[in-house]
Amino acid sequence: MLNALEKNSKFNPRRGPVVLAILDGVGFGKYADGDAVAKANTPVLDALMAENPTTSLKAHGTAVGMPSDADMGNSEVGHNAIGSGRVFSQGAKLVGEAVASGKLFEGEVWKKLIANVKEKNSALHLIGLVSDGNVHSHIDHLFAMIDNAAKAGVNTVRVHALFDGRDVPETSAMDYLNPLEAKLAEISASGKDYRIASGGGRMVITMDRYGADWDMVKRGWETHVHGNGEFFKSATEAVTALRERTGAIDQDLPAFVISDDGKNPVGAMKDGDSVVLFNFRGDRALELTAAFESGDDFDKFDRGVRPDVMYAGMMEYDGDLHAPKLYLVNPPEITETMDEYLCATKVKQLAVSETQKYGHVTYFFNGNRSGKFDELYDEYVEIRSDVVPFEQRPWMKCAEITDAVVEAIASGKYDMIRLNYPNGDMVGHTGSMEAVLVAMGALDLCLGRIKEAVKAAGGVLVISADHGNADDMLEHDKKGNVKLDANGVPARKTSHSLNPVPCIIYDPENKGEYSAELKEGLGISSLAATCIELLGYKAPANYDPSVLNWK
Repeated sequence: MLNALEKNSKFNPRRGPVVLAILDGVGFGKYADGDAVAKANTPVLDALMAENPTTSLKAHGTAVGMPSDADMGNSEVGHNAIGSGRVFSQGAKLVGEAVASGKLFEGEVWKKLIANVKEKNSALHLIGLVSDGNVHSHIDHLFAMIDNAAKAGVNTVRVHALFDGRDVPETSAMDYLNPLEAKLAEISASGKDYRIASGGGRMVITMDRYGADWDMVKRGWETHVHGNGEFFKSATEAVTALRERTGAIDQDLPAFVISDDGKNPVGAMKDGDSVVLFNFRGDRALELTAAFESGDDFDKFDRGVRPDVMYAGMMEYDGDLHAPKLYLVNPPEITETMDEYLCATKVKQLAVSETQKYGHVTYFFNGNRSGKFDELYDEYVEIRSDVVPFEQRPWMKCAEITDAVVEAIASGKYDMIRLNYPNGDMVGHTGSMEAVLVAMGALDLCLGRIKEAVKAAGGVLVISADHGNADDMLEHDKKGNVKLDANGVPARKTSHSLNPVPCIIYDPENKGEYSAELKEGLGISSLAATCIELLGYKAPANYDPSVLNWK
């Protein structure tokens, strides 16, 4: 148990709560023509930035524990950084280092997976996102696993390819599929049997999160495990035909199964096989993991006949649940989070979001920890997300989130409230500029309501984000010119941006204790110390500094 935070004798907290509003995917755009945040009608947000202490914070690359500053941030690492007040090396970096050093392939779990298939003359199945987005996975890790399997003498490998179009350009699947098929063909030419077995878009099969749509996982299970679905002779043929038929971008491509004879799948899983989910990020890996590891009490969908396989994840996706049981790389050990410190200090907290980001303001915010630190001082509210394409309902549940937060502010029960509005990120991923403009407008209305509630209660509102997305909706070349797609129209961007995010301090009862000029050059990890100081306490010595310049 942590010690309570020390009080700051130089600052008396305001009479109302500190409210941290995380505007997911809302950053400061680099290019005016692709910046939906700047284009949207957001009078409340504009006034907040113009009239209150404001700075920008880094939310990508090394500032959030990614391998380099060429790597985009994401909601997982962003909330880790915000909640812990420091920067930890994240999954992408840890896995990259384990692959590069060979440590992953020298580990007990990898050796156990390989020994299993060699002993039983069975197949090694590799499931995951085939891209270099480096948010959930990296294709280099997949290639290294394929090469090492071949080197170890594994005769049969089956790849179950999920297509991205979300953390990379929206129709870039063939950029990854072509080299993957070439590598598998080259190894197969030496007498082995290495093939793609199944696939589909990440927002159609397999990669659901927070229990929002278990049917996605069911479709993935049927596709990858049982080999049930529409047959094609190759993944290239499948992607080409499905895209032509549906017009879908990569993340929305329907599921497919590879079959040589149109009757039998080439990669249905069988007793004795080994299976690796090579995604390293936990939120969209836990449900498939549960489907593989749960016993007969599993009730999310009918799994049919379950093959007896040896299953492992790239990382431990949940340290409390110890899921999966086998994993290849140790996750970051994130301790001493803001929530834990505030519980030790007996500060009553509330965390609120809708399903799509509920786990981010709870699990990830708390250092990849399920459950609460203290039932007396932690309260969580999840508002169930609608299961519809985000561009069709871009306001999502921001009104309902706001209802819960406004009520909580007025109740006087909480000293610290944190919330996540998913709109800028989830709608931003659709690539629809029109939908994002609506999303930002809805979000702005909600910010206005929270601002008024904070003012009435005499609290402080801290506004920031976990990364950018809606601020960068068009692809640009190195010269800053908009790229054109195959039809000669501006190419939509569906991935996160490398842009900084805002940090706004709305403190209507400010007594001049700190400067109107906030610190510059910091990352979003500084938000924890900022909130702790506004609560009237001293931030832990090992936390990154707050944005406040105290007088």
